[in-house]
Parts: sequence; C-alpha cells; structure tokens
Amino acid sequence: MIVLRNLTLRRGAKVLLDEVSVTVNPGEKVALVGRNGSGKSTLFALLNGSLHEDGGDFSMTAHWRLSQVAQEMPDTRQGATDFVLGGDTRLMQLREALARAEAGHDANAHDAAHGMEIARLHAELADAGEHDAVPRAQSLILGLGFKGSELQLPVNSFSGGWRMRLQLARALMCPSDLLLLDEPTNHLDLDALVWLESWLKRYEGTLIVISHDREFLDAVTGVTLHIERQRLTRYGGNYSAFETLRAQQLEQQQAAYSKQREKIAHLQKFIDRFKAKATKARQAQSRVKALERMEKIAPVLAEADFSFEFKEPANLPNPMLAIRDGQFGYWVDGRPKPILGGVNRSVMAGQRIGILGANGQGKSTLVKTIAREIPALGGAITEGKGLSIGYFAQQELDVLRPLDTPLEHMVRLAREQGAASGESGREQDLRNFLGSFNFSGDMVGQTVGTMSGGEKARLVLAMMVWQRPNLLLLDEPTNHLDLATREALSMALNEFEGTVMLVSHDRALLRAVCDEFWLVGRGQLAPFDGDLDDYQRYLLDEARRAREQARLEAADPAANGTPDDASSGVGAVTRPGPTPQEQRKQDAQLRQQRAARARPLKRELEQAEQRMAVLHADKTALEARLAAPLPPPEIAQAGKRLKAVSDELNTLEERWLELSGDLEAIDAAR
Repeated sequence: MIVLRNLTLRRGAKVLLDEVSVTVNPGEKVALVGRNGSGKSTLFALLNGSLHEDGGDFSMTAHWRLSQVAQEMPDTRQGATDFVLGGDTRLMQLREALARAEAGHDANAHDAAHGMEIARLHAELADAGEHDAVPRAQSLILGLGFKGSELQLPVNSFSGGWRMRLQLARALMCPSDLLLLDEPTNHLDLDALVWLESWLKRYEGTLIVISHDREFLDAVTGVTLHIERQRLTRYGGNYSAFETLRAQQLEQQQAAYSKQREKIAHLQKFIDRFKAKATKARQAQSRVKALERMEKIAPVLAEADFSFEFKEPANLPNPMLAIRDGQFGYWVDGRPKPILGGVNRSVMAGQRIGILGANGQGKSTLVKTIAREIPALGGAITEGKGLSIGYFAQQELDVLRPLDTPLEHMVRLAREQGAASGESGREQDLRNFLGSFNFSGDMVGQTVGTMSGGEKARLVLAMMVWQRPNLLLLDEPTNHLDLATREALSMALNEFEGTVMLVSHDRALLRAVCDEFWLVGRGQLAPFDGDLDDYQRYLLDEARRAREQARLEAADPAANGTPDDASSGVGAVTRPGPTPQEQRKQDAQLRQQRAARARPLKRELEQAEQRMAVLHADKTALEARLAAPLPPPEIAQAGKRLKAVSDELNTLEERWLELSGDLEAIDAAR
C-alpha cells in the first residue's frame, strides 16, 4: 500500500504538491495524469526513493519490490536476451552467489557446508524461475516487436528507439510488486502497444503509469490520480470515467460558485444599506460576521488549452498524387535496399488515410518518399498541379535545426514562401503567430536543441500551418504531445479541408481522423478492409504466428536466414504464409461465417428475452393475485396458470443459457 498524508513536494523553490493525501491499494492499476510540469515525474522520484518529501508523510509497504524503466540509453555489446535477463535482479544475484559457491566448493571439495549451500542456491534458483528465464525474456523481446533473428544481437547494434524497447523489456522482466511506467508507449508502434496492454492486464502487482495515450489508459487502468494546481485527486475508473466525473464536478463547482456570489452580493447589499442605521446595526454586523465565516468556493479557472487550426488550402488538386509500380526503400553502400514494391495507389482530395503496419515494414519510408525526403527506387509518383505538402517527421529534428530558434525557423520559412508567392512575413507577425502556438516571450529566441519533445512538436505543427498545405503527411505526430495537445491536433485535422495521411500508434487519433486504412506489410501496400478493432485482432494473430516462428528458428538455427532475409523487404526470403490481401480475405470470410452462424442464434435469443419479460410480468401478477383473498375456484385457476407460466419460464431460461453459451463460443473463436 502507498499512503501520502499531507504531503508537500517541491522542485527547487516551486511547490508541485501542497499537503496532498491519497492512498493506492495493492494490485491497483493507476493512471497518473496532469499537465506537463505539474509534478508527475517528481512524484515518481518520490516513489522510487530518489527524492524525499518536503513535508507530511509518505509510506509504502516495506517488502515491495519496485521496477521502473531506466531512462538512460543502454550502450553495451551484451546480447539482447542477456541484457533483458539482467532485469531479473533476484535471478542474477542467485546466479552470482552460485558461481561463487561452486568456485569455493572446488577448493573445499570435502566441505559438507559448501555442498549444502550449493544445494540451497539451486533450490532458490528453481523458485526464482531459472528453468524458463530465457524463454520469458525472449517472449518479452518478441512481444515488443523484435525479430527472432535479433534475439542475440548486441544491444548497441540497435537504434535508440529499439534500445528503449529493450529497457522496457528489462523492467518487465524484473519480478515486482510495484511497476512505474513513464510514457511507455512513446517508442512503440501499434502492434507492440497492443501486446503491452495485454501483458499489463495480466500483471498482478500495483501499476502506476504516466501516459498521454487515452485508449492505452482506458484499457489498462482502473484508478486515475489527477495533479492540478498543487492538488492530487483520486478518481475511481479509467481515464474516460475520470473525464466524465471531472466535468461533472467542474459544472457543480461553477453552479455553487455562482450561487454563493449571489448570496454574497445580497448580504453585502444589506450591509451597505443598513450599517449606518442604529435600528439595523446589529443585523448588519451579524451579516458581516456571516460573510467572514463563509468558506469561499473557488471559481472554475479554465486551463489555457492549446488549440489551433489549419488554414484553408489555396487549391485541391485531384488526384493529389498517383503512384504507379512504385518501389520504396533506401540506398545502402551504393546498392538499393527495397522495402516496398509494386505499389499502385492514388491519393484523392479529401481522403483521410491511416497507414497501418508493424515497425520496420516501411510506413516511414513510404511517407518520406511521398514527402520528397528520399527518392523512390523505381516506378513513378505523379503529383497533382499545385500540390503543397506539410510533413511531420517522426524525429522532429529531421526537419528542425537544433542551433536555430523558433523565430529563425519561421523567418527562413517566410522568406522561402515569400520568394514563391511574392509576400514576406514581418517579424512581429511571426512572433504573434508563434505566440498562438504557446511560444511567447523569450521562448521565440530559445534554441530548438534545448527544447522539450513537446515544444519541438508544436514548432513543427506551427511551420506546417504557416505553409498552408493541401496534403498533410504525419509520421507519429503525438509522440511528445500531452493529452490536451493531442485533442487540439485531432480537432484541427477534422476541420482540415485537404488530404491527410497519418502514421500513428494513437488509436484515439486514428479513430477520430481516418475513415480508411492502408496496410504496409510483407513488402506490399494494400487497403485494409476493416476498422481498428479488426486490425488489433489481426495484430494479435500475427504476433502469435511470429512468436511461434521465432521459437522454431531458435530451435533450428539453420532455418534462420541472414539479417537481410529476416527483414520484410522486397526480394527477401519470404516465410510461408498468406499475403496481407489473402489474410484479410480469409479473415473476412471467417467473420462472415461467424456472423452467419450467430445471426439465427441472436434472433432466437432476442425472442426468448421478449417472451421471458412477458412471463415474468404474468408471474408477478399471478403471485400478487394469489396473495389476495379469492374464492377457491379462482385460487385453483390462478395456481394452475402460475405453474404453467413457471414451467415455460424455466424452459426458456435454460434455452437462453444455451444460446448465450453458443454465442460466446463463436465470439471466442476469433
């Protein structure tokens, strides 16, 4: 159990939490939410022992084991599996103790005490899960999106985002009673995110998570702690329930505040009118004391939520662009490395396309090629006349200069735009524009390299809006955005009149913005027939197949190809299995078969429920009639009728249970 009593926390001179009290019970899964800078990470520092309270009391169950994702980037030649295994600190300690004991036993071969110690350590290792430690570690690695061929690769052979996934796997590997996760979804794509959700749902300890992903919080947490204006408030329920409860509280607070202001005005009017009259002085004085005793209700101070909108495009070419026999990829050592091939798609005005696919399948490559950041390896991309692209790169610094300021970025952009349009932006206009994106005062002169991820993301959004694009290419735009800014982006995209192509693991954003999906996988790009729920089921099926394939590869290394073969690029050795189109067709056929089997059962279930409702009403009426004094013939008639109704009701209830079980079985077959 975690208990805070009248707790005060400061960072420097700034008070972040002021005399707050809250309890977190064992086994609860808690979302910690609040504005950036409100104190969420500082509270984590208190929980992990790196910071102490400035006032009040903090206590946590003494024997709890804590696990947390290390924030530093790992740089080691250690293999991925061994690195993740190292997260199980208890297992590592026992291994080291056993190694020391065995070394000592070699020197004291006839020492019975050494033998007993070795036997004890072997028993403790078995209790700690030594027998399946490697498969557990590899299951975590594979679940977070790595390939079977990468299980033994050195940690420092991976890029930064993949190394942070290994840090997450290492934290999950550690047996813990309290798990602290700070933005665990930032480096994950949708398939790894779905896997992490299912893992956390099974986690038996206490979980506290900071995240800006609404659907992730809704799926995983059942309690919400909200930090606002130095207060910490506990809400029962997930993030959506918290939003509803908080809105109701704010509405009630505003109504109570308005009512109190009216009462105060009435009392003050009486005081002002009669305080000089001797006959009314006592009553006036009592009202003064009433005002002094009154506990003032605070007004609802609306947060300065960030909002913006995209300008209306100057024109809307249709089609925006057409891709014919496209081949997308990179040049490596002077040789082409294809990732996607045979792409034939058109992008029309007004389309809102979500691009789905596992990490490394080519989503970013596709977007970068359309954004003219890298050339196509083959085929043709024909752009519509007047096409204007707004590009949000997954790594903001791909389009930002770390040594330049926001104002310098905007001045350069305005000059480039002005050269094309004959116009230029005045510096004050640019300052005002940046101010609308929360870059005010000295911030416009701060170098981009010193800014937070959220500030860089807002600058990229500002630059996109200024360019007045008609095609938006967004590659993971929400990675560093808080919930309020994500909501602002969602609203702006919904009001945008041009075309949107979006890569994101934020399902709330995908659901709100996109009305069709493309799937990138196995070297191909094709439409995805279904919604995000269908895609999540598809991902879970794919993950199961991938884990099984990885186990087979681990058991038979000869079945494993070269690292290039393990990628999903065009020309790679293809593992047996249906293409995405074939898989979707099979899935659609299965859904149709399930729907056909379920349809008559649902119809019969509805009819049974309707009839049961009528019979319940009849039974209640007959029981009430029999409770009243009746002549013997009527009692006999009502008794017979009650028995017939009860028998029919029992039969229907049994059938209802059978039908419900059949429908559950069909649903579980997904």
